[in-house]
This record gives sequence, C-alpha cells and structure tokens, in this order.
Amino acid sequence: MKTTVHTDKAPAAIGPYSQAIVVNEFLYTSGQIALNPETGELEIQNIEHETRRVMLNLKAVLEAVEMDFSHVVKTTIYLSDMAYYTAVNSVYAAYFDEQPPAREAVQVAGLPKGVNVEISLVAYKG
Repeated sequence: MKTTVHTDKAPAAIGPYSQAIVVNEFLYTSGQIALNPETGELEIQNIEHETRRVMLNLKAVLEAVEMDFSHVVKTTIYLSDMAYYTAVNSVYAAYFDEQPPAREAVQVAGLPKGVNVEISLVAYKG
C-alpha cells in the first residue's frame, strides 16, 4: 500500500510531487532544499546554515511518520559545487549515530531555486 506524506512542518512541494511516500515500512522522501516552512523563504546565508535547514526539513518529514534519523538507510546529497562537500559533511554527520546510512554525494549542474544543496532519503521502520 502506498501512502502520501504531508506535514506543514516541512516546505510544501513546489511541483507535482509529494513530500514523501510510505510503502510498507519504507519512507521515500523527495529532495529537500533550504526553504523555511514557516516563511517560505530560502535560508542560504552560508552552506552550513543551508544544510542545517535541509536536515531540519527532513527531520520534520521523518517525524510526520513517527520516524527519526536512526531509521534512515540511504541518502542522496546533491551539491552545486563539490567544494561544499566537507562543510556539508560536518553538518550532516551530526544527525547520525555510529551507524550512518549508505549514501552518495554528487555535483549537479543546477538545483531548484539556485540552492547549493538538496538531500533526499530512504528510511525503514521495520
């Protein structure tokens, strides 16, 4: 069974997609960018702050289905420039314990709204 996830504590989708989908015990999120869900404004003062906002948005989606970062099994990080890799990693690492998820980080030609980082994840509640 497929269930659509929506929470007002994360930014609304800015296109024809859902914030996340639950299938069986798996959560698949759409990519999150640094949009503040309360103001609708981008938070891109610096890459660390931008990454933190992305992680908070992902946390809100996880919490909407009674999960947390310990349930995450896979992430994908999209960067506008690999020069941000170390800074993004330092913020990202704070959200995971000694068993971090599998992941890849790739540089892309462009991201929505001109942001520098977008992250999606897969979580398992089993």
